[in-house]
Amino acid sequence: MMTQQELAAAIRADRKTWRDLCEAVGPDRMDEPGPMGEWTFGDLAGHLAGWRNRTIRRLEAAGRGEPDPGNPWPPDLDDDDIINEWFRRKDEGRSAKELVADYDSSFERLAAAIEALPEASITDPNAFEWTGGEALGEIDFREHLHEEHLTPARRWIEERGPTR
Repeated sequence: MMTQQELAAAIRADRKTWRDLCEAVGPDRMDEPGPMGEWTFGDLAGHLAGWRNRTIRRLEAAGRGEPDPGNPWPPDLDDDDIINEWFRRKDEGRSAKELVADYDSSFERLAAAIEALPEASITDPNAFEWTGGEALGEIDFREHLHEEHLTPARRWIEERGPTR
């Protein structure tokens, strides 16, 4: 289990993986479909930011001693694919650059939200109902990017050759 400081440091360090991926994509390819089927790299960034921002909101509220603010999407949405489309529709009109920057800034915001919590809440598996009995210090906040999207995005980059 990670300590509060280790968890925040790991999140901040993971920002380099994200930035390296963005550099490999290049600014001219942010609007090309492919890294998630028909979704662009900007859509991918918005997707990642949408889920992460929900977590950040929850942690920031806890740090202020406020109740969980709940999900940002309508309560009748209960399927991840439908929620993902909700995020995508919500982000329509935002540029890929904005979406990428939003996810990029989420690393520091998440680390700061974790640092603002009482230390005991990092190791207490019952501190947050939404973790399903898992302590924050046991959660891999890198998992969404690394386990679901990094390999397909890198494959997409490789298929297209060097950036222009």
